[in-house]
Amino acid sequence: MAKRDYYEVLGVKRNAPGDEIKKAYRRLAMKFHPDRNRDDADAESKFKEVKEAYEVLIDSDKRAAYDQFGHDGVRSGAGFGGGGFNAEGFADIFGDVFGDIFGGGRRSSQVFRGADLGYELRLDLEQAVRGDSVTIDVPTQVPCDECSGSGARKGSDPVKCSTCGGAGQVRMQQGFFSIQQTCPACKGAGTVISDPCAKCHGRGRVAKTRTLSVKVPAGVDDGDRIRLSGEGEAGRNGGPPGDLYVEIRVNPHKLFTREGADLTCEVPISIAAATLGGEVELPTLDGHVSLKIPAGTQSGKVFRLRGKGVTTVRDRRVGDLYAKVAVETPVHLTEEQKALLRRFDESLQSGGERHSPRAGGWLDTVKRFFDRIKQ
Repeated sequence: MAKRDYYEVLGVKRNAPGDEIKKAYRRLAMKFHPDRNRDDADAESKFKEVKEAYEVLIDSDKRAAYDQFGHDGVRSGAGFGGGGFNAEGFADIFGDVFGDIFGGGRRSSQVFRGADLGYELRLDLEQAVRGDSVTIDVPTQVPCDECSGSGARKGSDPVKCSTCGGAGQVRMQQGFFSIQQTCPACKGAGTVISDPCAKCHGRGRVAKTRTLSVKVPAGVDDGDRIRLSGEGEAGRNGGPPGDLYVEIRVNPHKLFTREGADLTCEVPISIAAATLGGEVELPTLDGHVSLKIPAGTQSGKVFRLRGKGVTTVRDRRVGDLYAKVAVETPVHLTEEQKALLRRFDESLQSGGERHSPRAGGWLDTVKRFFDRIKQ
């Protein structure tokens, strides 16, 4: 039976470029591969035909001979048609696709980026608002100064890994797939340490506490992170270092609670100040301000002081300060003070709801509630 034209087998034109030929082969090889067509007796012969056509047309010398002399031009050196199915050629062509997914096999060795590190930095509210420069001590891994990070004893060098031949990867055949995996012997380095460094025991890195200066920008808030590029753990096999992420934690403040750019504080005032009105000195992060208390101020009243808050790293506009009034009940009264307070309360009650409108309204609401229950 006469052989079919190789271009016809692959379904490409005679002037088709190499990448088009490779693409056609991949598609047909997947279609006719015996492992995927166990019930089709003709699948293996079709696959061999596709493979034979590809191996001629992808080779520039063989293709030139085939274009000039046909099948006779490549018959002597092709070696096609005999024996069983050989998956090596199929694995090679699909290695271009799956090699990238499973790590690639073209590098002589792998380098590994160092791990990122995290550090929790606690600040007072004033430090977070105004910014600061803080010194921190970070436990990390740094290149061994004894072996300069190679892991080998001084005067010796790492040797090529015999398992992967220095590639850092090994090929694993699974059915009709050929995948690349990190070499289990050298962990992708491509080399092994036959005479390890006594200081780092062949790891190329040693533990060390580094002292770093962190510039805290003004306006940072609880949960913000500062990235220090290249200040993480040292990489392996010449890889770059990781980064250090400093997470800000702001300590609770005795006076203020912060919400973004706004501050809130509670201001205790006396019954007399709440009743008659007056002024109180109110603290801010920039000093004291005077807060006027109107007569008849109730506990829980919130006063807003514009522009007395803080800024954030994301917005330079100044927030506000919210002062919440808390009317303080006097304690540890003398007998004389108690007597005066009783007489004062009696005088208030004689005025009815005129002096305590909220209490009167509340009592009316309670009465209506119980009336509904009784019905």
